[in-house]
This record gives sequence, structure tokens and C-alpha cells, in this order.
Amino acid sequence: MTANTELLTVPQVMERLQLGRTAVYDLIRSRQLTSLTLGRARRIPAHALTDFIRTRLDQEAAA
Repeated sequence: MTANTELLTVPQVMERLQLGRTAVYDLIRSRQLTSLTLGRARRIPAHALTDFIRTRLDQEAAA
């Protein structure tokens, strides 16, 4: 699986962003972080996490 198609679990995203579960689900709920549901499992595409970080960095640089 390439980085473009890699799917991350919520705990993996929590670890990478150093955020709690509620904060990650808040990002998903507010559509700042794209995710998909497979059955009952929530997955975040790796590229969506990269895009989120890039967007936040751009916002910080513009502020």
C-alpha cells in the first residue's frame, strides 16, 4: 500500500498529531480532517492527514 492509499486508524492519527481522541473526532466532525467509514471502523487516508497539516502550516504562516 502506498502513502497515497494508506488508511490510518484514529489512534494512529492521535499519536501522529499528539492529540486526544476527542480532538481527532472534532477535526473529523468539523470536516477539517477527511475520513471514511468501513463498516463500523473509521479510517483517515494518510494523504488527508498530510493535507490537514499542510493547510494548518499555511494558515500559521499567513497569520
